[in-house]
Order: sequence, then C-alpha cells, then structure tokens
Amino acid sequence: MNDQVSATVAPNMMFQNFIGGRNRPASDGMTLDVFSPVDGTLFARIASGTMQDIDDAVKAARTAFDGAWGRLTATERGRLLMKLATVVEAHADELAALESRDNGKPLRQSRADAIALARYFEFYGSATDKLHGDVIPYLNTHFIGVERVPHGVTGHIVPWNYPMQIFGRSVGAALAAGNATVVKPAEDASLTILRVTALAHEVGFPDGALNVVTGLGRTAGAALAGHPGIDFLSFTGSPETGTAVQVAAAQNHVGVTLELGGKSAQVVFDDADLERALPTLVNAIIQNGGQTCSAGSRLLIQRGIFQDVVDAVSERFRTLRAGHPEHEPDLGPMINQAQQRRVLGYLERGRNEGLTVVGEGVVALDAPPGGYYVAPTFLAPVPHESILTQEEVFGPVLVATPFDDEAEAIRLANGTQYGLAAGVWSRDGMRSTRVARAMRAGQVFVNCYGAGGGIELPFGGFGRSGHGREKGFEGLIEFTTTRTLVIAHG
Repeated sequence: MNDQVSATVAPNMMFQNFIGGRNRPASDGMTLDVFSPVDGTLFARIASGTMQDIDDAVKAARTAFDGAWGRLTATERGRLLMKLATVVEAHADELAALESRDNGKPLRQSRADAIALARYFEFYGSATDKLHGDVIPYLNTHFIGVERVPHGVTGHIVPWNYPMQIFGRSVGAALAAGNATVVKPAEDASLTILRVTALAHEVGFPDGALNVVTGLGRTAGAALAGHPGIDFLSFTGSPETGTAVQVAAAQNHVGVTLELGGKSAQVVFDDADLERALPTLVNAIIQNGGQTCSAGSRLLIQRGIFQDVVDAVSERFRTLRAGHPEHEPDLGPMINQAQQRRVLGYLERGRNEGLTVVGEGVVALDAPPGGYYVAPTFLAPVPHESILTQEEVFGPVLVATPFDDEAEAIRLANGTQYGLAAGVWSRDGMRSTRVARAMRAGQVFVNCYGAGGGIELPFGGFGRSGHGREKGFEGLIEFTTTRTLVIAHG
C-alpha cells in the first residue's frame, strides 16, 4: 500500500514523485518546502522534479500505453475508473482535510471538491465504451470507418486552486480515452493529487498509466510542456504561462487545451428576482476566496435598480468572514503570500483610481496571524475602463458597473479580453435568451451561476480565456483523435 500521503503531515515529512508505479525522489535529490496558507508555517516537503524526472515519467507512460494499459479494453478502463471513484468517495473526509491544509479553502468546499473528483471518475468511467466512431458512405467497393483513438501520452499541468477537480476533469478524461498520463501539479498544492494517485495504484491501475512529478513550473512544468514524447497537453493557469506552454508544445506540433482565466460578468436587469439572485451574486466571487477562473467578478446592474442592488450586496459583504478553514468561514486564505500581495496591490490601485469601497468583510479574530488572508471587498460604481474591471484579480474583489439598456449590457459584458463564463438575471425569458446568446463566453447561466460545478457541462472559453473544452463528453473528445480506415473489398 502506498501511504506516503495522508491528512496528517509534519514539516519533516517528504513526499516523492510517483513514476512507473513507485515513489521516487527527484533525480538530484532536491526538495521544495511547502508552506500552509492557513498560518504560513512549513507544512511539508515535496520532490523538486527535474527534466530527468519528467523524461522518466514520459517513458514510463509510453511503456504503459504500448503495454499493459494500452491492451485494456474500454470496458476494463471504465471499471478501473469506477473503482477509483468509489475509493475516492470513501476517502472524501481524508482528502478534504488534506486539501484544506494544503490549499486553505474551507473544509466544506474541500469535501465538495473530493466528491466532485469521485463524480468525474464515475462520469468518465461510465463513458469509456461510448466513444463510438462513424461510417462514411463512399464507393460501393470500399468500406470507410472513422474510429476515435487516444492521442497516446498526455501531459497535464494542474493549478493550485482546484487540484482535485481539475485533476478529475483532465486526467480522468484522458485515462478514460485510453491515454497514459504525466501530471505536474502546482508546487503550492500537490498533496491530494499524490494521494489520489496512490489510491489509483491500489485499485489496480497498471504501472505507468498515471505518473506524477512535483516541482517548479519553470523546471518540471517547462520540461513537460516541451517534451517531444508528449502527444497532447492540458494546461490550466494564467494566460502568460499558457502562452509559454503553447509555444513549447508547438515546437513538437502538439495540440493543447488551455483554460486560462476570466473576468466574468453577471448581468442584473431591473426585473430580476433579487431574493434569488443576491446569495449567488456574492457566493460567485467568494467561492475559494475568489481564486476561481470563472468567478463572477463583475456585476452589471441596470441603472434603475443599481443603488438598491449595491446596497443589498454591500450589506451581505459586511457579514463575510475570512478565516481558518476548520472553522468553516465564508472563505479561507489566499494560496500564498505572493497571491495575497497581488490582491492587496489591486485594491491599492483601485484606491489610487479613486474607487469607493462600499462593502467589506473582515478577517476573523481567530485567523492565524501568519496566514495569507484578505477581507472580501466590494467596490461601486466602477468604470468599465478601470483596471479592476478589465484585469483578473483572482481574489475576493467584486466590482459593480451600471448600464442603461440591453445593448449596453451586452457591450459591457463582452468588453474584456476574457470570455469564460457569464450570468444573466431577468424574469423576461425572451430577453434573457437574447442576451445569453449574445454573450461571448463558454458558459452562460440564466437565473443561476455555476450550477453546482456541472461535471457534465462543457467548460472553456473565448479569447484570453483559452481554447478547447473540458468537462462533459466534449472533454472526453478532446483527449482523442480520429483514424480513418479505408477498406477496399471489391
């Protein structure tokens, strides 16, 4: 049994890479310190993966793809994923405790992520034998078949904000399609991915089907993105790093799915059901401390109700509390000190623009003093041209801007470089449908937002939010390509 990772860790505990079915230190023996965002203390140590480690992991994956893993039928792959789903759900409390310590999010959110991870494995496990091909009518003397086949070895660079969920939607889909995988988790939050990988090994995944190399993005991540043995890449993170990943992959003519962030608007018309909308408008920005690519970070409010909605949201913001994840606050800390400083820096820039804070929560009195906490902050009115309207803060910062009519609402909603998600609030079904269909966003919600995670719902963006789709059956298709068979039979 692989028990290198558990919910109880100590500063002297060392967590290794998982390559070819076994735990291994970094090839040069180097490690990275992991600091808990909860209190800023040394939490654990992980292997600082090298180019050699990535190369070894890619070779292990290739061996698995050409061997034991590649020989499994679709049904057999599906059964393994379904077994893993059951085991992950049984370990949900352990995984939640580990995630909250490593990432800082409240326990209830971490547990929801663990359950979502199990659901991803369940969904994709049940879909493995549903990847059907096509038959193309052609000459009477030929049979033409088009089959869906895996890429081969896929690389997965997973961020720190939702390690379990993004691991599930990316790696789960890749494995279901028959690929062998190499995963580089974020150095700030690797431990749940290592633990789930150990569980996968326990339920019988062949050696090399799933490999994990921890370490820095500029070393292990860059080595994975540019490795000539990778056949397809999945990356979730910042637009800047996404560009670097795509450039590296292009040297090997490798396809990439990129999910890069957002500046998502929620449009509130004057006939909206505010009692229903208000809790969602607030939760959509404080979920995971605002460290969510699809966070509803902009409110566009029709002018006639602008002040009423601002007052109601401000009142709710003043009740919000950032604190220790075990105390079930509204939000936990930022992931690290750099992220905390980034968010506070944006707020300072907003003050320099003359923007007004109309609602602000608190950092709880019992929050550990060394933690990376930021009080949730609501600013209004904020001009469309403001830096806080145009740039992704990635923290618990909400801005509100008024609009006059439907046309202006659409223009403002589509008026950033991003296009990941959007929300529309109106009782007028015709108007909400028109506006939703005019949104340049990968997901548009009407009178709701997020829809409980939506494992089945294709997810991805336009513009600076990236390209390709994850989640749902579309996410499974991304990890396949087609092979056309032309058979002459006379």
